[in-house]
Amino acid sequence: MKISLCMIVKNEEDTLGRCLESIKNAVDEIIIVDTGSSDRTKEIANIYTDKVYDFIWCDDFSKARNFAFSKATMDYYMWLDADDIVTKENVEKIKELKEKNNGVDVYMLKYAIDFDENNNTTFWYYRERIIKKCKEAFWEGKVHEAIVPFGNIEYMDITIEHRKINLQYSDRNLKIYENMEKNRENFNPREMYYYGRELFYHSRYKDAINLLKKFIKQKDGWIENKIDAYKIIAFSYKSMGNNSKYFKNMIKANSIDTPRADVCCHIASYFMDKNNFIQSIFWYKNALNCEKDYDKGGFIQPDYYDYIPYIQLCVCLDKIGKVEEAFEYNKKAGEVKSNSNAVKFNNEYFNNKLKGGSK
Repeated sequence: MKISLCMIVKNEEDTLGRCLESIKNAVDEIIIVDTGSSDRTKEIANIYTDKVYDFIWCDDFSKARNFAFSKATMDYYMWLDADDIVTKENVEKIKELKEKNNGVDVYMLKYAIDFDENNNTTFWYYRERIIKKCKEAFWEGKVHEAIVPFGNIEYMDITIEHRKINLQYSDRNLKIYENMEKNRENFNPREMYYYGRELFYHSRYKDAINLLKKFIKQKDGWIENKIDAYKIIAFSYKSMGNNSKYFKNMIKANSIDTPRADVCCHIASYFMDKNNFIQSIFWYKNALNCEKDYDKGGFIQPDYYDYIPYIQLCVCLDKIGKVEEAFEYNKKAGEVKSNSNAVKFNNEYFNNKLKGGSK
């Protein structure tokens, strides 16, 4: 099993070398497609490969990625963004995968995109990452492009880490969607969902709500995206000062499929803000009972399954006078994250309080 790494880049001089250095020993070919860099991106690319191509940008990520795939010569495609990295541990896992060569069509790898202060992953999801070279391996969508998984699919315990350096949020994706709308192009359900997300990120809350409500009514919309759409609608209402509709939409998010831990925690937080600690405790405990069904393919935020409800139950139980029980939940939070500053602060607080000391 041999792999062609296929990347599209533009003005990535700060991250491209880091990315390629991390993955170079796991792939057999590197294809770099530049979409109009004005910095040293191509110069850096040429250090790692002689297969560097130019592509005239046309506001279509899929076209650029399909062009990159067209230049590949190996058995499988793999894609990365310039601000991705692969740790040595995961490079070794990719090498082992290549040796096994099970003939799988699509390998789904974890994509970790957010991390806490101790470098633990706090947000990840599966992406189609290593794909057999064939006609079905075709990117679709001008923005938030994807390959529809096909054939034999295998989910792997291999992680790609998204490590952005520039945290500034661009309006590039929003403009592409706006031009699509201006040109009266048809939006499929996935495009409606992601357009709604872009509107939310740019604080256009009413527009986001209206579009995401339309998306939710689509028969072909993915259930995980519909759950997230209700959450975005809820946060939009909260940003507009309408906490009642925030609550109603969070409840809806938990009503269309099995309850999700993050949604339970958001509902718990709603009651906590109202000093209704009994209701808050109920919902945080519900979060602890949510099944970690990572195979659904949705967005995974592990802290909502244990650490967040533990640390918040500690606060809520202390507020209603159940100090010893609160202390026990803080211990559980510490078992999940021993270096948590919140846990350390609470330990000192409870040690003083349980000994009869001052707060």
